[in-house]
Amino acid sequence: MNTLIIPDKKALFRGFFLIGLSGFGGVLPQAQHQLVQRRCWLTDTEFAELLALGQVLPGPNIVNMAVAIGSRFHGVAGALLAVAGLLLAPLVLILLLATLYQHYQQASWLQQLLAGLAPAGIGLLLGMVLKLAARLPRRLLPWLLAVLTFIAVAGVHLPLWIVLLVLAPLGIGLAWRYPQGGL
Repeated sequence: MNTLIIPDKKALFRGFFLIGLSGFGGVLPQAQHQLVQRRCWLTDTEFAELLALGQVLPGPNIVNMAVAIGSRFHGVAGALLAVAGLLLAPLVLILLLATLYQHYQQASWLQQLLAGLAPAGIGLLLGMVLKLAARLPRRLLPWLLAVLTFIAVAGVHLPLWIVLLVLAPLGIGLAWRYPQGGL
C-alpha cells in the first residue's frame, strides 16, 4: 500500500492539468490512475467515495471531484487551481476542434471517426468500473443498491432525481447502521 502524498499547489494544478489533457472525452479512468495509482493523493476507497459524491452533486463528476480534492489540500485556492488545471487544456482543445468541425462537418471520414469513438469511450468507462469494483470491499448492501439503481434508471426508466431521492437516503442510512461492512 502506497503512502498518501499531500500535493503542493503547483503539483495540484499540474496533476489536474494532465488529467484534463490526457483524458479528453472521458477523464474518470485517467483521473483514477493519476490520483490513486500514480500520485497517491487518494486511496481507491476515497476515490470511489468522491466519485459517488460527484455524481450526486449537480455538474460534471470530475469537476466536482477536482473541487473536493483541491479544497481538501489547499482550501478555496486549491479548489480553484484544481478546476483551472482540469479545464484549461480541454477548453483550448475544444475551441480548436469546434473551429475544425465547423469547416469539415460534412466529411464522411469525420462522421465515421466520431461513430468509432463511442465504443472506445464505453470501454474506458467499463474498464475503470471493473478496476474499482475489484478493489472495493465485498459487501452485499452496496451491490444491492447499485443493482437497484441500475434497474430503476435503465430498466424502469425512472428519472434520476427520483431514484436519488429514494436510494441516497437509504444508502446513507445503511452505511450509518453498518459502518464497518456489517452486510
